[in-house]
Amino acid sequence: MTVGIVGLGLIGGSLAKAFQRAGGTTVLGCAGSRRTEEFALLAGDIDGILTPELLGECELVLLAAYPEICIDYLRENASKFSKTGIVMDCGGTKAAICSAAFPLAEEYGFTFVGGHPMAGTQFSGLKYAKANLFDRAPMVIVPPRYDDIELLARVKALLKPLGFGRISVTTAEAHDEMIAFTSQLAHVVSNAYIKSPTAGRHKGFSAGSYRDMTRVAWLNPAMWSELILENRENMLTELDTILVSLRKYRDAIEANDRETLEKLFEEGKRRKEEIDG
Repeated sequence: MTVGIVGLGLIGGSLAKAFQRAGGTTVLGCAGSRRTEEFALLAGDIDGILTPELLGECELVLLAAYPEICIDYLRENASKFSKTGIVMDCGGTKAAICSAAFPLAEEYGFTFVGGHPMAGTQFSGLKYAKANLFDRAPMVIVPPRYDDIELLARVKALLKPLGFGRISVTTAEAHDEMIAFTSQLAHVVSNAYIKSPTAGRHKGFSAGSYRDMTRVAWLNPAMWSELILENRENMLTELDTILVSLRKYRDAIEANDRETLEKLFEEGKRRKEEIDG
């Protein structure tokens, strides 16, 4: 099998390493800089440079760059993809790219599937890529038709070397609504939390709670700004919801109202137990 990977950062590099670990795959890759491509070649992460002329030889093309770059790449190379292969993106939002890619795929005769590997770290770049990043991690896919069982079986077979655990199927709209809560809101809250003037004096006074809360504050600003603005309406809903909740805690503390504060804590604890067992 020949796999093409567009973008060799944390996700693209980890995809390449995972395929190389599994063996039996020729991995072609390209990046925004020649230096990154040369490093990937030297490290053995890729077997060759992915050029537009080689796209037709790839059974699977994975787009692991910023959403706007992926959309531009699809438009520029729509006529070059294999008619029997699959093209899949690996971005954090799905509505924008799927709305652009599905019509292109239909017009030019290739198959596009939206994808979102639910794995990552707070770091970015090829130097942080890991072959085991996707081991047992969830994978979300957005097919052009929800009930295309044959396509879903093909996708699962192509992704098998990456080591994913559960593979979920959904729509672009449902994906983006959920990801605003599970991922994007967490990054915003973490990034805002670390801006407290007290944070600079935390050493010696912090442990697990601080580490857990601030881990994703160390993010890629350009990428997360693009992803969140693409998902603007869902994010505004989630932000409005958490702001209402935070106001309740603040009001109870300001009023020295222990009974209300305990009730708010109990509600949150019970909600956590209901959701996560």
